[in-house]
Amino acid sequence: MAHGIIGSHHHSILASRVGMVAHVLFLTTAVLMLVWLLHYRGGVNIQSEDPEQIFNVHPFVMSWGFILLIGEAILAYSTIPSHIVEHRTQKMAHMLIHLVGLILGIFGVYAAFKYHDAAVAPDLTSLHSWLGITAIALFGLQWLFGFVTFWLPGAHVDTRTAAVPAHVMAGLAIFMLAVCAAQTGLVEKSAAAASTAEMKLINVTGIFILLYGVTVASAVALRKAFL
Repeated sequence: MAHGIIGSHHHSILASRVGMVAHVLFLTTAVLMLVWLLHYRGGVNIQSEDPEQIFNVHPFVMSWGFILLIGEAILAYSTIPSHIVEHRTQKMAHMLIHLVGLILGIFGVYAAFKYHDAAVAPDLTSLHSWLGITAIALFGLQWLFGFVTFWLPGAHVDTRTAAVPAHVMAGLAIFMLAVCAAQTGLVEKSAAAASTAEMKLINVTGIFILLYGVTVASAVALRKAFL
């Protein structure tokens, strides 16, 4: 019994440390994305007459506001210690950060459609767009499911307990789908980069997004497997 408690505590600490690595990757990815968009692509402006600056809103919002925020919301239960705050506070942070990510993700999709209108380009013709729209739609449904099941008072405790594994699994799957969508989008931009330096920066950014996704999923797996 004591060995089990010690083992569980050890893996809880390990999950927290993996979560800390994810936070570092969050900051690194955010900076790399900013350098790319500001230094190589001329900035971010949804109201610009330049279609490229309108487009730049899309990767900026989808990386900072959707993928990275979703990851931080997933890590909320590890980032906000249960011995300091109540579980309900953790749950509220998880839900609200996800909601902000969803809103920004929808805005990012809007920016992509606005860019296509300005550039007179067809919509939803690439694998990237299909994966991205699917991720946004599934994430919206996942958030509604979580809100109704875990936040509203109507759901029975047994129902909530039974729904947790499916909610966690679906959340991670959708998160990794969003990471995959980001990779396909970055591949498109890397192939069209104006210079070798820009191409390498895009590729490195993609690697850090992937590492972020893996560390977030690993932190959750460690925390859940050894509770």
